[in-house]
Amino acid sequence: MLQLDLRSRSIYIMCIVMRMYRKLKKVATMPYPKNMNEEAKAKARKPNKPSFVSRFSSTSQTVFSAAMTRKPLLKQTLATLFLLFVLYAIFNAFFHPTDSSAFDAAATFSFNTVSSKPPAVKVFLYDLPRRFTYGVIHHHSLARGSRAAADEALKYPGHQHMAEWYLFSDLSRPESERAGSPVARVADPEDADLFFVPFFSSLSLIVNPPRPTGSGPGSGSEKPVYSDEENQEALVEWLEEQEYWKRGNGRDHVIVASDPNALFRVIDRVKNSVLLVSDFGRLRPDQGSLVKDVVVPYSHRIRTYEGDVGIGDRSTLLFFMGNRYRKEGGKIRDILFQILEKEDDVIIKHGTQSRESRRAASQGMHTSRFCLHPAGDTPSACRLFDAIVSMCIPVIVSDNIELPFEDTIDYKKIAVFVETTSAIKPGYLVSKLRAMTPDVVLEYQKELKEVKRYFEYEESNGTVNEIWRQVSKKIPLIKLMINREKRLFGKEVECSCICSNQTAVRTL
Repeated sequence: MLQLDLRSRSIYIMCIVMRMYRKLKKVATMPYPKNMNEEAKAKARKPNKPSFVSRFSSTSQTVFSAAMTRKPLLKQTLATLFLLFVLYAIFNAFFHPTDSSAFDAAATFSFNTVSSKPPAVKVFLYDLPRRFTYGVIHHHSLARGSRAAADEALKYPGHQHMAEWYLFSDLSRPESERAGSPVARVADPEDADLFFVPFFSSLSLIVNPPRPTGSGPGSGSEKPVYSDEENQEALVEWLEEQEYWKRGNGRDHVIVASDPNALFRVIDRVKNSVLLVSDFGRLRPDQGSLVKDVVVPYSHRIRTYEGDVGIGDRSTLLFFMGNRYRKEGGKIRDILFQILEKEDDVIIKHGTQSRESRRAASQGMHTSRFCLHPAGDTPSACRLFDAIVSMCIPVIVSDNIELPFEDTIDYKKIAVFVETTSAIKPGYLVSKLRAMTPDVVLEYQKELKEVKRYFEYEESNGTVNEIWRQVSKKIPLIKLMINREKRLFGKEVECSCICSNQTAVRTL
């Protein structure tokens, strides 16, 4: 179709050119008329000094007359011009199908040949002592009965806060395998824009399995070999000795603290850094903010739904599986259980983290239209991201939640948000969901399918690349704060300059 249109365009242009050529040829072959009476009158007339206009007119007529007497030369010139014009018309028709000037064509060529991709942000990966990286994996493995193994044989265990492992693994790969990444690893710290600290802070929290009831202090239980608190302290002491930490007071350093309790003992000593967190539920406004830090997704714990959009296999209206009783803002869960457990097309049941629970959750989310996400101990939870990769429309009942990548993703297109005060009204939630037509449900699913890759840590252009993009956007603020501190004579920087939980978005 496009080829036919281009050919028609070329023929049309050639017809116009032929018509112009015939007119020019007709003018060229016309004899130049001579008015003898006018010549005689001119000779008889007393010669006056010719004006500029008359001289110009006379000269023009003379040149034109001379040109007309050279018919063979004029024909050759016209033929050459005609040939050049035809070639230009054909080239323009086939290679530039839209109307554009030569300037536009040149600009287009320049735009296409010169890459507009910004240069990658340079990141230096700290070579931390082993105790902060593979040493954490080693102790986690020993605490569960495994034998000691070399670092190459150690496998990072699966859990819901694996961002620290995926980012470390990404920077550890050869640059040839990192095509498309927004950041590039550099070997010389002098070249770096950012410094990545690969401490496995979230895994460190769960190295020691939960103690059974009655095994606390005074029970005669053996003290754990591994101490997360000691490791946190040792990490900060190591960092504070580094030249590049001292140079910017840690502001250009990136530290993963995705578990809400990660780094709890030393958070005030690393709060200047760019923190990668799951939410701000356990952080004070002066410790974490949307302006300074990056919200990262939980690692989903159930298998991704590989099917297409559709409601035929999704017979359940609303699904939830998780702990019924939580502290703080999570108390709403018990109220929702009481309201929803009597509804026929709703599945809501208590469950804990286990393989059996994950299988049941996968089945439930893959066969439900909506998945409930109430607040827990913190505003966010892994369940939300399980729902997204299951293409089960999240129903978010968490008034203070912060979400990843909101400058890229419009969550109103992929999730239903319900205020807590409305959600606990009997009948309100299910009535709202039942009122949504199949077309509306399908539209939500289409949007979920489009953004699903942003929550896949193992996707080539998924979560990891998006986290790096978000981190890269912090560089102007980092430079601002470092330069600002140089002139403050060691004074404490006020929170309002870097915090966003309450006022900083307006302040900055």
